Amino acid sequence: MSGPGISVVICAYTEDRWEDILAAVSSVRAQSRPALETLLVVDHNETLRERLAKEYKEYREDRGAAGGGVVRVLANAGPRGLSAGRNTGIAAARGEIVAFLDDDAVAERDWLRHFAEAYADPRVMAVGGRTEPVWASGRRPDWFPEEFDWVVGCTYRGLPRGRVRVRNVLGGNASFRRSAFDAAGGFATGIGRDGDKRPLGCEETELCIRLSRARPDAVLLIDDRAVIHHRVPEAREHFRYFRTRAYAEGLSKALVARSVGAEKGLESERRYATRVLPAGVARGLRDALLARPGGAGRAGAIVAGVLTAAGGYVVGSVRARRGGTTFQVPEVEVAARE
Repeated sequence: MSGPGISVVICAYTEDRWEDILAAVSSVRAQSRPALETLLVVDHNETLRERLAKEYKEYREDRGAAGGGVVRVLANAGPRGLSAGRNTGIAAARGEIVAFLDDDAVAERDWLRHFAEAYADPRVMAVGGRTEPVWASGRRPDWFPEEFDWVVGCTYRGLPRGRVRVRNVLGGNASFRRSAFDAAGGFATGIGRDGDKRPLGCEETELCIRLSRARPDAVLLIDDRAVIHHRVPEAREHFRYFRTRAYAEGLSKALVARSVGAEKGLESERRYATRVLPAGVARGLRDALLARPGGAGRAGAIVAGVLTAAGGYVVGSVRARRGGTTFQVPEVEVAARE
């Protein structure tokens, strides 16, 4: 295998996603450009860790991993939450590139190949891909606007197409040079998700901005040919979750702005709010006038989503100023590499 070795990190926390986790690992092991290893990081769930360790016992060493790379099962070595789980995977990774895949997603066969090609340019420090929703009901709800697909962890309307430079990649389908973490530190704890608690996010945004400051010459890309398919459970197809996630995003953006400043922290969001979303409202209203299903609902959801996220941002900003919310940027220990 030519090119840099790629370690794939999958963070898991619940046995409820058992079949999804197995499917995610299988999709990594079926890559046209094989991974060096798959690291399953379990978030403070010893029962799940032991079950996964037993499931992948024969793949823990090179001799049992022909064609698909080693599979190692690790316990989250930090505080509960997605950021600390990712940092545990980074610290253990042996590859020059560390890629991240959600535990309820499957990668297309050429996912890692497209990532690897981009790293031929030594300036490239991060590469993300496109994430497509797989709706539990079998189809997108009529009222759910594509501009808000980030609510369910997917690529949303308004992101550039092709292989292009971006401010930040999206964490569930992303990769970084290992040296990026040496330069900027790991994912900040206290920003991202913590199991089934409030669905916060933006930890990858904060990291990418911090990386660009530490390495001004760094190039961050999205290549929409690097595709994964992300399962959207039935509970997330409802407006109640939409509203909860939008509010949590506002809280998270306030933390990002606190860390890196509002100018950089909200740079992409300004374009999104002033250009992408008004166009989405106009499309929804047009569809309503043409009696197309869900047009008025999509327009209303966009307006509601903006107002709810703005409310979360205000609350988060007040809390941050009062010192009620804290987060830390850990250094990531370098794993011993063979």
